[in-house]
Amino acid sequence: MYYETMDKPLQLKLDRSARTPLAEQIRMGISTAIETGVLAPGARLPSWLDLAAQLGVARGTVRAAYDKLSAAQFIVASRAAGTRVADRPPATSRIEQAPAPGSFMETYLEMIAGPAIFQMGVPAQETFPATLLARLRAQAARAEASAPAIYPDPRGELELRREIAAYLAVARGLDCSPSQIIVTAGYTGGLGLALRGLGLEGRKVWFEDPGFPFTRRGLELARLSPVPIPVDEEGIDVEHGLRHASDAALAVVTPGQQAPLGFVLSLARRLQLLDWAAREGAWVIEDDYLSELQLDGRAAPALASLDRAGRVIHIGSFSKTISPALRLGFVVAPPALAGRLAEAAACLAPAPGPAVQLAIAEFMREGHYLRHLRRTKRVYAAQRDGVLQNLKAASCTVSIAGLAVLLRLPKGVPDLAIVREASFFGVAPTALSVWFASPASAQSGLLLGLTTAPQRQLARSCERLNEIIGRFL
Repeated sequence: MYYETMDKPLQLKLDRSARTPLAEQIRMGISTAIETGVLAPGARLPSWLDLAAQLGVARGTVRAAYDKLSAAQFIVASRAAGTRVADRPPATSRIEQAPAPGSFMETYLEMIAGPAIFQMGVPAQETFPATLLARLRAQAARAEASAPAIYPDPRGELELRREIAAYLAVARGLDCSPSQIIVTAGYTGGLGLALRGLGLEGRKVWFEDPGFPFTRRGLELARLSPVPIPVDEEGIDVEHGLRHASDAALAVVTPGQQAPLGFVLSLARRLQLLDWAAREGAWVIEDDYLSELQLDGRAAPALASLDRAGRVIHIGSFSKTISPALRLGFVVAPPALAGRLAEAAACLAPAPGPAVQLAIAEFMREGHYLRHLRRTKRVYAAQRDGVLQNLKAASCTVSIAGLAVLLRLPKGVPDLAIVREASFFGVAPTALSVWFASPASAQSGLLLGLTTAPQRQLARSCERLNEIIGRFL
């Protein structure tokens, strides 16, 4: 049917057997026509009496549809002008736009794309306790649905904060109370919360070079000025930071297993870093992204366990130990800072919904989490040995870097080009160069995630990767 100022016919097809009421079908049909430009602003619609006759429905059905369209400001009605399409801004295209070439978001989406062999940052699918967690989450969802309709604690569910505190005391040597813990939407949620609470805009921040590119960009977005500090076998070079930026207000470090090189921050440098923070009134954010997932020996205690001056903010996450899909992390604030970060959580970044928190709390309380970590470490150790065995013929230096194998490439070899070519074959190493603060200091290499290197596909994947590398040497 055509109406005034229409270029295309308006197709209003009603399905009388559908569960959707006829009035809702009419409303949806007309609103879609308006949003797609079939009905232009000012186009006159038939009266609800006439449209009811045309469609063969009751008058009240069309009137109900028109009432909803009028309430949503899609149409206006008057006795003089009749029912017309309201003046509205032109509809915008809903086509998904790809990130600009070379942009941060292009790099971000490339790094999280998957699943793929050697992908970093995600745990092994075969160790994921899917059935158990599905049961616990279903129970938690039912409990949440039957609970009173009140706002939850913005710091997170007390049950989970208690379990996290108990776990940290045993596994990370960190003695804290549940009141110091704030549950967040993963590590990035914890980082954002800490930066909001500290309010250090415009100040310098020490940042490991190489270091996690997402964190570096987060610091820039928070209007801090990152100062790249080199890393060696003892972790971040604190002496370099003291020489070049002793006036920094913050340091962000990965002392447990440096990301991406895997070095453990030495005790001497830990004490030196803490002494600087206490003396200068600076803060230290500890990114404990792997928690106790160290494959050889026992993981070093958390840096915050040595902090006597209350300058370390400890951030943990369940993304690497259980699943990034949980979007669940936590911040451990020093006692003097806990109130301020709790206020920031309440007003700007409250904890995720209670159901997922209660499920993970039960998962930890029943002992499943520690058993899961022990099993996961055994699987990852076997996969590490398999990767090293299959890379014996590699034409570059191979070393272990936390939960990855690092292949160092000769200077000038384009690691990003190798990564993009490998992706066509379902192999997803990460380019080392993107972890550096600037192209001038960047080194070429490939990081192969051990968690996504199942034994049955290792030989062929390593062979394919060696072939691709060989074409660039």
